[in-house]
Amino acid sequence: MSFIKTSIPGLIIFEPNVFEDQRGYFFESYNKNLFLSEGINTEFVQDNQSKSGYGVLRGLHYQLPPYAQAKLVRVLSGRVLDVAVDIRKGSPTFGKWESIEISDKNKRQIFIPRGFAHGFVVLSESAEFFYKCDNFYNPKSEASIIYNDKTLNIDWVIPPGDIVLSEKDRKHPNFSEAKNTFIFGEIE
Repeated sequence: MSFIKTSIPGLIIFEPNVFEDQRGYFFESYNKNLFLSEGINTEFVQDNQSKSGYGVLRGLHYQLPPYAQAKLVRVLSGRVLDVAVDIRKGSPTFGKWESIEISDKNKRQIFIPRGFAHGFVVLSESAEFFYKCDNFYNPKSEASIIYNDKTLNIDWVIPPGDIVLSEKDRKHPNFSEAKNTFIFGEIE
């Protein structure tokens, strides 16, 4: 198993060891001791799953303290482009983003700490997306940033005309106007 650090502190890609034979495959998708050995001391309390068709973009979402969430995300079927934006004020990478393709084939997972906005777009015909959270969902602490914010300038890889949004995701504020109380080094 390998943990790959990204250019943004705290955002980590996890590549499990996959054991395949004629019967199929097996891999350990989460092991608390292994994550602890990499400095990830997170206790997950909620699992979420979604299924979406090609072009569906969900994001950019996050929850404000005290209901902020760290997430461990993966794809059960299909392919997505996963995007995490550092929104921790005072961070050396504040406003920077990383995009990583994750799929049922590469079995990569991404650990997204508290203080990041998160979203993904489906690249395959459909995709099932699964993630663990370290805090319970609280609708009153929801916050968001519009996916096509000009300051962030995220490359979602697919043509803009192919993007499918919920009515809610169409109405998110720009990065500069989004609610944000995260301070680098003070994340609870």
